[in-house]
Amino acid sequence: MTHTTLRADTLAPEATYRLMSGIVVPRPIAWITTLSQAGVVNLAPFSCFTFVSNKPPMLGVNIGRKAGARKDTGAHILASSEFVVNIGHRGHMHAIHESSAEHAPDVSEAELLGLATAASETIAVPRLADAPVSMECRLDRVIPFGDTGAEFFVGVVTAFHVREDLLQDGKIDTRALDPVCRIAGPNYATLGEIVTLRAMAQTPKAVLAPGR
Repeated sequence: MTHTTLRADTLAPEATYRLMSGIVVPRPIAWITTLSQAGVVNLAPFSCFTFVSNKPPMLGVNIGRKAGARKDTGAHILASSEFVVNIGHRGHMHAIHESSAEHAPDVSEAELLGLATAASETIAVPRLADAPVSMECRLDRVIPFGDTGAEFFVGVVTAFHVREDLLQDGKIDTRALDPVCRIAGPNYATLGEIVTLRAMAQTPKAVLAPGR
C-alpha cells in the first residue's frame, strides 16, 4: 500500500482545513441560534461539534474566524453567554447549508429561510420551532486554539426540547431523528445502514468529589 506524506508545517490553513474536514468524518451539525444585542436571531451551522460532559450536560463547538474577525455566532455568545444548539433532520439539509452563507449582522438567517422560532424556557435566545431536538445552553468557558483564532465554546445545557416521538425509554430513536452530517466540501450525508452489535457491560458513571 502506497501513501502520500504531507508535512503539516508546510500546509496553509485552508489546505489543512480541506484535508482534515475530509478525514474527520462524519461530523454532526450544531445548528446554532443566537441573539444579537439588537434582537436579531442569527442562525448558522457548525460541524466541529460534540458533547463533553453528562453531569452537568455540556456541549462543545469549535467556532473559527473570518479574516481574523469573530463570526456573528461567537460574538453573540460572548456578549450574552447564551445560545441554542438545534439538531436538524434530512428535510432541513438545504436550509442548513444555506444558513452558512455570509450575511450582514442585521440579517436573520432564520427569517431569510422562512424558519419559525419558538421561545426558550431558560434563556432569551429562541430555538427553531421545527427542529426535532433543541438544547438551550449557557456559556461555561471559551478555549482558544491554534494560530487562526479558532475558539472552543463550551456550554452547559439548561433544557432539552425533544420531539415526542423520538424519546423511547429515555433514549433518542436515532432512525426517527434522521439527522444529517457534514463531510468535506459542500457535501452532506445521512445515517445510511445502521449495524447493531452486542451491548457491552459498562461500569456505572459516578459524580466525583470536588478536586478529584
